Amino acid sequence: MTDPRPLGAPVPGWTPPPRPEGKVAEGRYARLEPLAADDHAALLYRQFDGHDRVWDYMPDGPFASAAQFHRWMREATARDDILFHAIYDKVAEAHGGFASYLRMKPASGSIEVGYIAMAPSLQRTRAATEAMYLMMKWAFEAGYRRYEWKCDALNRASRRAAQRLGFSYEGIFIQATVVKGRNRDTAWFAVIDKDWPALREAFELWLSPGNFDDAGRQKERLSDLTRLVRRADDPAQAG
Repeated sequence: MTDPRPLGAPVPGWTPPPRPEGKVAEGRYARLEPLAADDHAALLYRQFDGHDRVWDYMPDGPFASAAQFHRWMREATARDDILFHAIYDKVAEAHGGFASYLRMKPASGSIEVGYIAMAPSLQRTRAATEAMYLMMKWAFEAGYRRYEWKCDALNRASRRAAQRLGFSYEGIFIQATVVKGRNRDTAWFAVIDKDWPALREAFELWLSPGNFDDAGRQKERLSDLTRLVRRADDPAQAG
């Protein structure tokens, strides 16, 4: 008699991928570097200074002084459960933010990109997009099956960014945590390995120099290129 219990599909030849090691990654417009307080804190503090809204949905910040920011960065980069990268904008010739890998679970093939802070000087640049592409590219080429993005459900900018980058909406965890003394509902997004080949083509097309005119205006929008890849759209972005 056939057993009626449903079972997950086999994953033949599954081998857990390695944890990221924090190496330099070079792109056309951006470079990812292992974040280090002595190398990056002063440079990034100048970029963030006066832009406290960058920290609205972050678990830390804003920072009252360069010394406080340096101390936070030294402690944050010493953690073994999160791996930070500084983002260098090659066009602006300046460091403009950082992003990290976290919730790294090689045994299940899952990894999250998050703890992202970008100064206004980096936001909406080709370097910002390429930095996200480089991190996603490493994860799937290393063998991860699932690449996650989570954010405060009230953070509409982050939810728009996830959708633009090709992440599929998976829902909201109500009262997921408390951040800075306030409730946080968490919106979940993910890209899976089956999505990656088409997303890679979308990123490479968008990032190609031919996609920009002489004034630097994009010809094809990345959100249009990723729309057909996304398995589910965020209803908060409808219309």
